[in-house]
Amino acid sequence: QVHLVESGGGLVQSGGSLRLSCAASYSVYAMGWFRQAPGKEREFVVAIDYESEKIFYADSVKGRFTISRDNAKNAVYLQMNTLKPDDTAIYYCATSGRIARFVKGDIDYWGQGTQVTVSS
Repeated sequence: QVHLVESGGGLVQSGGSLRLSCAASYSVYAMGWFRQAPGKEREFVVAIDYESEKIFYADSVKGRFTISRDNAKNAVYLQMNTLKPDDTAIYYCATSGRIARFVKGDIDYWGQGTQVTVSS
């Protein structure tokens, strides 16, 4: 059982920035984030493999969000810039054994989620 703990959510104005963090209880392969807005299905945001060689972003966040990881801390970070009201959602950290599975939503473990609210 892998436990994931997210932090860093909050309220920010449109155009602002936030940094999310996620710490895993032990080393995992693919890590990343999904998000779920009110009344919508959970959607893929970004994934990164263990070596930080393969990174995939949803088109909606490319050029604005940047993922990174620190394997010594079993942690992944999401720097979110130029935030828009459409980015408002609960952001879930997740892990999977393979990044291809992760991108398809085949997730092994989920975090509890952290709320990101972007005001216009």
